[in-house]
Amino acid sequence: MRELAVPCYVIEHPRGRMLWDGGLPSALASTPGRQGDGGGGAVRLNQTLAQQLAALNLDLGAFDVVAFSHMHFDHVGIANELGGGTLLIQRAEHDAAFADGAAAPGFDRKLYDGLRAAPAQILDGDHDLFGDGRVRIIAAPGHTPGHQVLFVRLAETGPIVLSGDLYHFAVSPQLRRVPPFNVDAVRPSRACGAWRACWRKRRRRCGSSTSLRSSSS
Repeated sequence: MRELAVPCYVIEHPRGRMLWDGGLPSALASTPGRQGDGGGGAVRLNQTLAQQLAALNLDLGAFDVVAFSHMHFDHVGIANELGGGTLLIQRAEHDAAFADGAAAPGFDRKLYDGLRAAPAQILDGDHDLFGDGRVRIIAAPGHTPGHQVLFVRLAETGPIVLSGDLYHFAVSPQLRRVPPFNVDAVRPSRACGAWRACWRKRRRRCGSSTSLRSSSS
């Protein structure tokens, strides 16, 4: 049995605070042990994201911007609990998640329907969040219609990419293997090339005060 973590990240930048990904639904924490996910797997939530944020003296209303790599249940579990912040989402993902009659594998509108009333910035590709190249959303469709990854250039360790579910295992890019439930089997390879190019271009450019804190559902 393979175990996968479901991480969430707090991005601290001088111009604002960002939440990247929202983990599993908080209600799962009320039942101890593993619970079936409806797809043949099992999930476990020991602490809600709200509880983990409290340890950082933060809450779910502390974010200026919020973005999810994609809208599957294990990435948007706390979407309806958010207390503000502008949603950054690719147009294709937004249409698949909210458009009347739209459907995408693994999307459960009940988990994120509260975002309908939230301020949103609809993206049509890559986006430099704060205008200085330190935090960049990179379009990476394939797993879902508007999947996206996050490039972050950190002061101490340099650039990293928070890749969502672009690939699930380190060997996947070399083997060119993606899950059968991806909406497109080819585009993740192209997206991987795009963020690798971004990383190579920016890896020598340091001197940033951006910081990152992670929690795991």
